[in-house]
Amino acid sequence: MSERPNIVLIVGEDIGRIAGCYGDDYVRTPNLDRLAARGCRYDEAYSTYPVCAPSRSTMVTGQYPMKIGTHQMRSTLLHPPRLFTHELRDAGYHVSWPTKLDFNFEPTSGWRDDNLAWVDRLRAGAMPGRPWFAYVNLAITHESSMWPDAGEYADREGLEHWDTGKPRPPRVTDPADVPVPSYLPDTRVVRGDIARHADNIAELDRQVGQVLDALDSSGQAGNRVVVFLADHGRGLPREKRWPYSAGIHMPLLVSWPGVIEPGSVSDRLVSWVDLAPTFCSIAGAPIPADHDGAAFLGAAEAAPREHMFAGRDRMDESFDRVRVVRDRRYHYVRNFFPRIPYCQRNLYMENMPTMQELRRLNAAGELHGTAASFMPPRKPAEELYDVQADPECVHDLAGDPQYAGVRVRMAAELDRFLAEIDDLGAYPERDLVAKGLVADRIEEFRARLAPLPPEYQRGYPLAIFEPADLLS
Repeated sequence: MSERPNIVLIVGEDIGRIAGCYGDDYVRTPNLDRLAARGCRYDEAYSTYPVCAPSRSTMVTGQYPMKIGTHQMRSTLLHPPRLFTHELRDAGYHVSWPTKLDFNFEPTSGWRDDNLAWVDRLRAGAMPGRPWFAYVNLAITHESSMWPDAGEYADREGLEHWDTGKPRPPRVTDPADVPVPSYLPDTRVVRGDIARHADNIAELDRQVGQVLDALDSSGQAGNRVVVFLADHGRGLPREKRWPYSAGIHMPLLVSWPGVIEPGSVSDRLVSWVDLAPTFCSIAGAPIPADHDGAAFLGAAEAAPREHMFAGRDRMDESFDRVRVVRDRRYHYVRNFFPRIPYCQRNLYMENMPTMQELRRLNAAGELHGTAASFMPPRKPAEELYDVQADPECVHDLAGDPQYAGVRVRMAAELDRFLAEIDDLGAYPERDLVAKGLVADRIEEFRARLAPLPPEYQRGYPLAIFEPADLLS
């Protein structure tokens, strides 16, 4: 197709890889299924981080967070790189980006043309007379939307939130009908959170339908690329914030009439670090040399990758450092601080009823099986999972002699990657502040913890910004 296509990127928050087209029959997603039927469903797509700002920084820069300094959740990179939208604008595209600038930095000037509600302009036939890129963020599925007081929290914190001035989605999904992963207790509370999330996905799907309908009626249906994806997993323990499958294995649906075969399915490994070069490739813009990913569509499409990489670092006030490498079968995890527990306390996450249920059952000695394995005060230095046999990543094979060769091979691949990018997670955050790479927000997070009672901290390291803090 000679004419450059218009491009629409739709990002859903905290969804996880949950939709009817992915085999989840307890959710209602006719519009996501419609998009999948029009294009390609990617089955092996991955976020680089299981939390918002680092993941989104990857999407817009085409670089790994632990390479450029956006790896800590809630930090501020002082000298951010160019975004892929800079490249698109230089290539003649009009960029509309009205919502969600959660990148762990403030973009440099010239990265977008406007922040207007482009869907309304599309309906009115008022889009620019040159190729355009448009973004929409759907927040209805955000972690906080599962809290009992979600709307009140948003108002109190001054957040842009789906609940502002709008009724909550109706409770339709029966908690008895939802699947509960083995790493969570099967209780009324947990089922209630999962059912609420399913209802929120249904509302997200309705909003996706509005976007697709506006595109269909715009007269520009034939020359467009529509991409739908999620930033990371659901806001549940061992999903959001943790780099197991549920935290980073994400949906990716792409429609491109005349280029992508309708109803196709791809098992190509795709990382969110590949998104920026792919958008450049589709738009006919040069791919910057500092991009770590490679295009999976367009004129500059590259050979498929063999591995994807992910990580976990400080989550708000709670320090950690975890790195992951994954191929088509194995998922290898390295915990650099095994003395930090899996289920580290985090002020924001403690609002989730499921997390409160985990705490309650564990304190009462009533947590059993796989769910209990998430609560010990320590974690292993290495973990290895066969994701074909164990998609939930709950049967650790790292100590099994039968898989020793796999563990060594995956560990070597991770070592190679970390050396190649000079992983900034290996440096204390204060050193990055001293070098002028990131703003000093350490005391800001320590101040959040000062009013907390001592029993909150017992057994759970909090606000550990240096390895020395952990050892003291």
